[in-house]
Amino acid sequence: MSIRDEIFARMGELSPAEKKGARTLLAGYPSAGLESAAALAKAAGTSTPTVLRLVSRLGIGSYPDFQRRLRDEVTHQMNSPVRRTEKASVEKHGSELLAVTVSRKVALVKALTSSVPPSEFDRAVEALAGRPRQVTILGGYFSRHLAVLLAGQLDQVIPNVDYVAEPLGHGIGKLLRLSDGGVAVVMDFRRYELASQQAAELAKRQGATVIVITDQELSPAVEHADIVLPIPVDGVPFDSFTAVVALVEALVEGVLAAAGDRAIQRMNQWEGTVQIARSRQIPMGEHDSEFRHDEPHTTGN
Repeated sequence: MSIRDEIFARMGELSPAEKKGARTLLAGYPSAGLESAAALAKAAGTSTPTVLRLVSRLGIGSYPDFQRRLRDEVTHQMNSPVRRTEKASVEKHGSELLAVTVSRKVALVKALTSSVPPSEFDRAVEALAGRPRQVTILGGYFSRHLAVLLAGQLDQVIPNVDYVAEPLGHGIGKLLRLSDGGVAVVMDFRRYELASQQAAELAKRQGATVIVITDQELSPAVEHADIVLPIPVDGVPFDSFTAVVALVEALVEGVLAAAGDRAIQRMNQWEGTVQIARSRQIPMGEHDSEFRHDEPHTTGN
């Protein structure tokens, strides 16, 4: 098993400080681990003894042994026939561009199982399904579209879900309403946005559980996160959100399963209201303004 796989397998066993070191290592894998223990600790915002404890938890006797294993992994990957074949097939796509592109996207989705630690995913589902007082979801310039999708689907499964378009502007009141028992979901990908980091920090100060969905290089917002879900986003010419959509759907499905009958009852409420609205032929704008359950329906602002 590779060191990366060991970290994923043991993420749920790590202390918060050790998780910082593990996330920093994963974000810059494997090069981050080839730095000194002190340099890795500094990059992670933790201590050198914490990094050494992390290495020990991985079943490796010393930091030099840890680095030796990393170098062996790098050498194997560079010399692997599979790696060389994969690179050649991508470079020679020609008229098979569609097939190659689809293959890349499928690979991104498959990579979720090795980029998102299962323990972190389970904790995210538990936080969202555990009757949170409020769920506030926000995204960046492009990822806001995915944040709207997550909010729109979650709102049909659990109550008290808000999408915040301007977390530090008109929507700041929704962040200020967060408290202990609330959950904030922050999406922030490469070309990270200062607003995401500040919103995560504010949500944490309010006492909420902060979930950050980001790429594998890790948004600065993870400094304030309780749960981090890192996703592969490599794409041509822009970063790909294919894996993000898959993660969003997996989260919603997980929350639905965990919430059980409560989720089914809420979905029935939604369906009944939509059918009534359609039978009366209410224009969409009016439907949005008049639609209310006994819990507020808010997937936008």
